[in-house]
Amino acid sequence: MTADNDPDPDLPLFCAKITPHRSLGRTGFIVFMAAIGAVSFVAGMVFLIAGAWPVFGFFGLDVALLYWAFRANYRTAAASEVITVTASELSVHRINHRGEEVAMTFNPLWVQLEKKIDPDYGLEALFLVARGRRYAIAGFLSPREKEGFAAALLAALHAARRGPARTAIA
Repeated sequence: MTADNDPDPDLPLFCAKITPHRSLGRTGFIVFMAAIGAVSFVAGMVFLIAGAWPVFGFFGLDVALLYWAFRANYRTAAASEVITVTASELSVHRINHRGEEVAMTFNPLWVQLEKKIDPDYGLEALFLVARGRRYAIAGFLSPREKEGFAAALLAALHAARRGPARTAIA
């Protein structure tokens, strides 16, 4: 066997980037805010014509606060978590919505995947257990997505524990 036949230990066996789900896209947000603004303006005008002019301002304030809440929600969507498994390491890179990164590296031979399952809800949480400590992962995923993610991650960890595949050359 030559050095050219050796598998690369840094070749990823598994790599996943997990981001928070946002069901309302940019176009939907614009349409939603336009509809809310129009309804609030019409309702405010009714109160303004009836002589209750301060209510008109509160309708505008409601729209402004709703806009601010959605924008804050979209800013948090910039967070992500990248989990990579190679034959020699399991790495977790978390990036929060401000761009701050936390990186953790584990030996795939010694790390375990722990599941917290609720009988009614399903797979509630996933943890990497190493050196007596638990590290939560895949928090952005739904219970069904966590099940698929856990199965794929376990398969990659088992592949890393088996070691690199060797091929015999006759």
